[in-house]
Amino acid sequence: MASQRPVAIVTGAGRGIGLAITKRLTTDGATVIGVDIADDAVAAAAAIAGVVSIKADIATVAGVEAVLAIAAEHGGASALINNAGIVDRFLAAGEMDDAVWERVLAVNLTGPMRLMHGVLPGMLAKKAGVIVNIASVAGLEGGLAGAAYTASKHGLIGLTKNTAAMYGNDGIRCNAIAPGAVNTGISMGGDPSPRGMAMLQTVMPSNFRTGEPEEIASVVAFLVGPDASYVNGATLVVDGGWTAH
Repeated sequence: MASQRPVAIVTGAGRGIGLAITKRLTTDGATVIGVDIADDAVAAAAAIAGVVSIKADIATVAGVEAVLAIAAEHGGASALINNAGIVDRFLAAGEMDDAVWERVLAVNLTGPMRLMHGVLPGMLAKKAGVIVNIASVAGLEGGLAGAAYTASKHGLIGLTKNTAAMYGNDGIRCNAIAPGAVNTGISMGGDPSPRGMAMLQTVMPSNFRTGEPEEIASVVAFLVGPDASYVNGATLVVDGGWTAH
């Protein structure tokens, strides 16, 4: 049965920024299709009232199709928050291997594109919809992350702008958020590259404050809501002034 509440898909919904977004959107009255890949994260999302939790790998076609099927059961997504992402141990191009490159691009860019592809027909039919892509300040700069992560987030911002331009006249808005460093506890997935970490240290302001997931979630709530009706194709930098230095 279709939900009478707005339906938002949130990927990476059980930890960090995604969990904060899930809590905020349900508090604001949405039904959230909370997607995650780890059992404990799926359980954390499921414990929130208003969440329909699903374990799925959005880097796979089968995972995306499963998410879209659940959303369809609830009347289709009125909002899509592409939040799930992984890092690449700050590996430079000369240190990169195919497995890391392909997995990072699959999770951070291809998965979001497939989900956008899946929700857009329903949004077009309703002449309404909002997509928010969680990018990164690494999608605007060159020395803040590894090569795969940097390329994926640059690509996600480009995908955001293209989608906004293509569908803006159809009542669909697509924006990106570029967070700085946020207290999420995200795993490096192994030892970081000394070269990459040395580069990061040269650009990290000494007085830099790390952000909290809730500070990103509040910006998502703004972009999803009616107060952002004229915001389309934008990349909102939410980094405490890091990239202003």
